[in-house]
Amino acid sequence: MLAGVLLAVALAPMALESWLSNRHERRLRAAGAVEPAGDVYRMMQVAYPACFVAMAAEGWLRGSDAGGLAGAGAVVFVVAKALKYWAMWTLGSRWSFRVLVPPRSGRVVSGPYAAIAHPNYVAVVLELAGMGLMAGAPVAMTASLAGFGLLLRRRIAVEERALGIRRGL
Repeated sequence: MLAGVLLAVALAPMALESWLSNRHERRLRAAGAVEPAGDVYRMMQVAYPACFVAMAAEGWLRGSDAGGLAGAGAVVFVVAKALKYWAMWTLGSRWSFRVLVPPRSGRVVSGPYAAIAHPNYVAVVLELAGMGLMAGAPVAMTASLAGFGLLLRRRIAVEERALGIRRGL
């Protein structure tokens, strides 16, 4: 039962985010936005929900009660969602699951982007950690953070290259 509730908590917002992303993507492409080569979007599209399914499945199979960690996980998950939605709000119609760069656009430096270069990706990592804690799924959580973390590193490199950002300059 708990595994199903946790999946609903993770996947329902993901479905709404997907709808919004698709809507923004159409607008961005119509405005001339280009998608850089080398993105890992297709892998992320499968891996991200799979991470949540794996954590819920591990929690269900273990039959474990995460105890005090479940509460901490819920707090982490809620904070992650708040950060993600703040980042989405800041980007407005520029936010999508894909890296799409409109003509004459630059890096956003307001909202959470004033303090964190990639707040949406920080939020994604926190969502995964929060879910792992809530589900009592240490193995799937660790694998999800490591595997998805590698995808995020590649995604950030693509995004920064597309925006013309050079580290250390």
